[in-house]
Amino acid sequence: MGAKKVANLLRPVAKRVLRIWFDEKYISGRHFDIGFSGFIWALRSIWQRNILRLAPPMPWPVALNCHISNSSNIHFHPDNLDNFQSPGAYFQCINAKIFIGRGVYIGPNVGIITANHDFNDLDLHLEGKDVVIKDNCWIGMNSVVLPGVVLEKRTIVGAGSVVTKNFSDGDVVICGVPARVIKSIGGVSD
Repeated sequence: MGAKKVANLLRPVAKRVLRIWFDEKYISGRHFDIGFSGFIWALRSIWQRNILRLAPPMPWPVALNCHISNSSNIHFHPDNLDNFQSPGAYFQCINAKIFIGRGVYIGPNVGIITANHDFNDLDLHLEGKDVVIKDNCWIGMNSVVLPGVVLEKRTIVGAGSVVTKNFSDGDVVICGVPARVIKSIGGVSD
């Protein structure tokens, strides 16, 4: 029997075992059903977060150097699991939600935050505002997306940008501090 056949026979068994540590809805999608990267991420996450306790356990595989403040406030498709393997990624969603559309790519050291500190008392946070990143967006390395931002489909955020407002047109490249539209990328069909 070929290696591919053996792997395909073992896949359902491995998924059942991973349900001990992870929510079943995240043990699916392209990283588990087609490739094997999901299994590698899951084993690494179990070892680092569940066994060694180097970081809090999460309901889906998350790299050790990816910080998530409240996993119940993040909503994403399992095909986007790779975004939580990105080194230095920071998802701060203490009192609001982060919605990540399908086909979104988030680069290393990206920060997505839903609440800023209170200027009068830095120990407190202001009221949170949801962040919505719609399908097929790409957020480049070292970018920051601030509270209340909505990025329409196919918005590309250039590396090092600070996104402070909504970009509701989509099909654009934005960059800068604060981010602004620098180029339209035209209507690519879905």
